[in-house]
Amino acid sequence: MSTAVTPLSCEDIAGHPDFRALATLQGIDVDLRYATRDNFVGRAVYGGLDCAWLRREAADALEQAAGWLQRQRPGHRLRVLDALRPQRVQEALWAELQGTPLTRYLAHPQRGSIHSYGMAVDLTVLDPQGREVDMGSGFDEMAAVSHPEYEAELLARGQLRAEHLVERGWLRAAMRQAGFHGINTEWWHFDFGDRDRVRQALPRIL
Repeated sequence: MSTAVTPLSCEDIAGHPDFRALATLQGIDVDLRYATRDNFVGRAVYGGLDCAWLRREAADALEQAAGWLQRQRPGHRLRVLDALRPQRVQEALWAELQGTPLTRYLAHPQRGSIHSYGMAVDLTVLDPQGREVDMGSGFDEMAAVSHPEYEAELLARGQLRAEHLVERGWLRAAMRQAGFHGINTEWWHFDFGDRDRVRQALPRIL
């Protein structure tokens, strides 16, 4: 399959039929952290770009995940923390961490983040009172306590509690039944579709 897929500009997404606005998804709360100062950089990184979008297939699946969660746990909702992350934003985040071990938490801009294709989403869960549930670590907390791969040993050592794993489990269950895949280093991150195929077949958003 050819890798010569023409990129798209973020400014052109609003009129593109392959993308769906997060505001049109039922049962989803949206709090895009990189549009605010409430993130590890400490400033708004989007630079005024409208990043409240996903590719339609990922958006439809996310809506399915939200519906499943509401049926299983009435009153609970998914909150989106990051969705479409254009290439220029990925480059800005990489520049903040370049030269530190924390770059392991970001895809190198040259390779491309699945966020930059509108096929990845970062999210958490809201309880019936509208509060974010306690996952044992915060969004973008770049530490072992955020790694799903270490949960069993962190539980055994008392660094995570059983209720943290229960909440992470509900989030994973909702996302997986809708076709998303988690990763080993961030409880909040989910991809839709195979990463290699996404990079080969879909346009990157600049």
